[in-house]
Amino acid sequence: MTKPNLKPTLASPLTLACGITIPNRIAKSAMSEQLADRYGSPTTDLQQLYAAWAKGGAGLLITGNVMIDHRAFVEPRNVVLESAKFLQVNKLWAQAAQAHGAKIIMQINHPGRVAVLPLLKKPIAPSAVGLDLPAMNIIRVPRAMTEAEIYEQINRFAQTAQLAVEAGFDGVQVHAAHGYLLSQFLSPLANVRTDGWGGSPENRRRMLIETVRAVRAAIGKDKIVSVKLNSADFQKGGLSQEESLQIALALEAEGIDLLEISGGNYESPAQLGYAPDRSTQRDAYFINYATALRKQSKLPLMLTGGLRKASFINQIVADGVVDLVGMARPFATQPDLAKQLLAGKSIIEPAHVPSIGYKPVDAYLQLAWHAAQFRRISRGQQPKAIKGLLKTFVAFGPRMGCNILTQK
Repeated sequence: MTKPNLKPTLASPLTLACGITIPNRIAKSAMSEQLADRYGSPTTDLQQLYAAWAKGGAGLLITGNVMIDHRAFVEPRNVVLESAKFLQVNKLWAQAAQAHGAKIIMQINHPGRVAVLPLLKKPIAPSAVGLDLPAMNIIRVPRAMTEAEIYEQINRFAQTAQLAVEAGFDGVQVHAAHGYLLSQFLSPLANVRTDGWGGSPENRRRMLIETVRAVRAAIGKDKIVSVKLNSADFQKGGLSQEESLQIALALEAEGIDLLEISGGNYESPAQLGYAPDRSTQRDAYFINYATALRKQSKLPLMLTGGLRKASFINQIVADGVVDLVGMARPFATQPDLAKQLLAGKSIIEPAHVPSIGYKPVDAYLQLAWHAAQFRRISRGQQPKAIKGLLKTFVAFGPRMGCNILTQK
């Protein structure tokens, strides 16, 4: 007698093509923790934060930005992994996350033109095109990369990936979203090159494809290679959904294990719900893209952004629209969020984060507010809402300034 084809649930394990099994369908998506020391080494606080999330029942944990090059930071106190210098403490980080059965992958990244540090040095980018934000398109205009520098960064992605696996991580996630370097290469606005790395859609995605190939060669077929990709940039003239779908299919052809769907960038932070129009819904910002991609692809998909209703989350997994559901900010206020969802409980209504009505600044306030919660969780304290614009700034602003000035 043939067994019925049961629909997956949030509690169902997921085995990826590389052979690694994620114990359930709930993932803690990446958030920038800013809990490394001034040299880029993971701290005890970072280990304890991930231990708390692992204990909370998530099947997959994805780290925040880990820098592939100490010459370019997304934020101060990001982890940097470019040599074996900090390998032992990275091992402790991985072990803390895996202690309760969770899998952990390291998100590896280069900020390109949006590098915060070093302050007095021109950042590198596909082209000498600054961010379309006040002052940023004047004071932080990047320098166009040479072809040798492009290959150098591809090799750095591969080197960091290899070190991550040596440290015991279950794989890596190549960050190609949110307006960072690989995302910049994909964007017709940020990449105006006329050589083999720009112009046509195929040329603009060349760096991402070659990075994925180099990473796979470095870590082998039995570790997770994931990519985080924008469904769109949500900018007029930027990466469109139609082109992004073609990139996703090209990544499937390269044999990646998991695609995380997101969207937006510094100029249009759709990943935080700040879309310029109604292209993103209040719940499940990028569900339309996931649905469109599923019709063309069998690639394991992880959807992140705006997922809050337990009934909806369960439904899209059961229907096979996505294979994993990723949440980020809710884990800052509910470290045991996964256990709650697995028990059939809904996500607590997110706390109100102060805002001023200007998207780039509001995105920073989101970062500040949630980073303060990470520090509490890492020290064994319960998350605690910060109320008011001034208190939010005081909780993070002076610390950020000190971290920028003292970062090595």
